[in-house]
Amino acid sequence: MKKALSITITIICIGLLWYFFIKPQDYQIRVVAKTFPGTINQSLKAWNTSFNNASIKQLEDIKHLKQTIVSGDSTHTYTWNISPINDSTSQLKVDVTDKDNSFKNRLSIPFTDTDFEKGSRKLVTDFMSYLNKHRKEFKVTILEEEELPSTYCACIKHKTIQTKKATAMKDSYPFLNSVLVGNGLQLNGVPFIEIIDWNINKDSLIFNFCYPIIKPDSLPVIKDINYKEFKGTKSLKAIYNGNYITSDRAWYALLDYADKNNIKVSPKPVEFFYSNPNMGGDALYWKTEVFMPIAE
Repeated sequence: MKKALSITITIICIGLLWYFFIKPQDYQIRVVAKTFPGTINQSLKAWNTSFNNASIKQLEDIKHLKQTIVSGDSTHTYTWNISPINDSTSQLKVDVTDKDNSFKNRLSIPFTDTDFEKGSRKLVTDFMSYLNKHRKEFKVTILEEEELPSTYCACIKHKTIQTKKATAMKDSYPFLNSVLVGNGLQLNGVPFIEIIDWNINKDSLIFNFCYPIIKPDSLPVIKDINYKEFKGTKSLKAIYNGNYITSDRAWYALLDYADKNNIKVSPKPVEFFYSNPNMGGDALYWKTEVFMPIAE
């Protein structure tokens, strides 16, 4: 009897020690999101900018992020863990900690619905509303493997971050288009971008914004423009409908598809743009062909 009581007390003490001092979070929230991890990752980063005193950083990969929000005298940490369920659904597990009131929260949570819990649930609910609105603003359709077409082209090189990709394109488009035509070069297709380097952890890009041209006997020398033979390769293909600012959602969808189907790819997507954003209209009708080269 005494031995059983001793074991029980030991187990209780170990449990309390773990609960109050070792457990990594004060509170955990689980929700299901109807989209894939890349969209959640980028949406979290965009949504974080709506806070005055908040920061967010990606941890070991796109499925794990740490957000810190300062409100008054409290500093709340939200660790977002994303687990794909299937091609179009993910589970979000959010671990929440109040750095300055952790012990108090852990003591109160089993007995009452605290303000800390209510505030945490509201924040996650607010993000889910933001995410659900965003996922209605675009569509990604994965197609079969296809040979990426080769072409000769004139390009402008850019170094930027993912969220500024469309801005860089917009700034270059009038110059690239008018200068090429003004120098007697004949356009030979729709504009496209070729990703040279994509740092997924830092959301940074180096890319060429290009126009296919018919190669003449002699090429005019134009500042900031370089000419090249773009060589197509076998690639995974997707159709993206939506604003070009968020066309990288198709990149993540293709990476997920490749991972699930054991296809080795090179994370250097290529996008061909068939709509002119300057003409306005519903972005869901804008069309982009997105290719993810298959690794040799």
